[in-house]
Amino acid sequence: SVMAAVGMAAVEGKKDWILEPLSLPEFPSCINDGFTLLPLPCIFCEDCYPVEEQEKLLGHMIVEHKLVIADVKLIVDFRRYILYWKKRFIEQPITDFCTVVRTNSQAPEGEQADYYLLCDVLPEDRRLREQLQQKRLEEVLEQQQQERNDSSFARVCVFCNEEFAGNSLQCLYCEKTFRDKNTLKDHMRKKQHRRINAKNHEYDKFYTINYLELGKNWEEVQSEDDREMIEEQDDDWSDWQGPPVCAVCLFCEKAQDTTEKLQLHMKVAHHFDLPNLKYEMGLNFYQQVKLVNFIRREIHQCCCKQCGKTFSSKSEVVSHMTETNHIMSLLDRSDWDQPQYYFPTYENDALLCSLSDCESESVADNQITNIPVIAEDISNLQALKKCSILNLLQHSDTKN
Repeated sequence: SVMAAVGMAAVEGKKDWILEPLSLPEFPSCINDGFTLLPLPCIFCEDCYPVEEQEKLLGHMIVEHKLVIADVKLIVDFRRYILYWKKRFIEQPITDFCTVVRTNSQAPEGEQADYYLLCDVLPEDRRLREQLQQKRLEEVLEQQQQERNDSSFARVCVFCNEEFAGNSLQCLYCEKTFRDKNTLKDHMRKKQHRRINAKNHEYDKFYTINYLELGKNWEEVQSEDDREMIEEQDDDWSDWQGPPVCAVCLFCEKAQDTTEKLQLHMKVAHHFDLPNLKYEMGLNFYQQVKLVNFIRREIHQCCCKQCGKTFSSKSEVVSHMTETNHIMSLLDRSDWDQPQYYFPTYENDALLCSLSDCESESVADNQITNIPVIAEDISNLQALKKCSILNLLQHSDTKN
């Protein structure tokens, strides 16, 4: 997703950014310490965004400052992370920390753009992420301890209607009740009662293992010899059927369950013959991927590349391009044969999974094998020996 955002960046000076492939979920904080509710500042400028608009901040830093942060979802305290690097980038230039990714590398120098990737490959970034994670763990453990000591606790069980209040001083295993917490802890430590009593069948309905196989409870399943299960395991997956995957047309919302049907639709409805273009242009697999991602991107922007007109919807721009045959303008190799189009415009683009570069080879093979071979008439061998073309070849070799 990180590299997809870089790959989808447009030529400098043209505001056609596509950030859809980025996955930027919001992170609920376990500890509400007030600090996490403060706005998120930009690393480079004075702009700030509310915590719930973290996605906008990341988009802002990509578009305006060319900074991409890897694996954002794994950063447990994003605000502290941002503040740390805001301070470090003031002390030292960004190139001391970030990997530089150049887009439009084959374009003229004025159309190229450098993006900066901040990730945990950098030891300092990795240490920071580990420290933030350790701090969050300590906060969570502290919160759990506060909940254990909370005598005002009162809540209904999530599985039944029984209500519990206060902190229980009952052993989970033997279910004896003790006068204070220290006595209970000593008992559980000495007796090794740090678990629930599996023999108490009141808990059986909550064990998922009891639902693995009809007619067997957890005791029977656990008593079985795993080696016999491995030996008897059937590795034949021939009858397995996965959910159908539908590929969507490059120019409209039409979806088909097979590539052949989709290619026929694009040929008839949009005059775009992908298999024929692949054969004529000699496209390998990776070139097809770049072409598909490029077309997806152009259609997403609702702008005709040939005449520069902008439309309000995809259907309008596709209708215009189909009627005027401007779809063919998308095939200019200098436009789409760029490294940034290795990354998908849509993360769930099933059409990319159906591409292959072996069809042109199979076509060539078929053309070779379909050449008719006519045998010579051997009914009169004496006449054949005199008039056969092999005599000329043999005579030529002897002469040479």
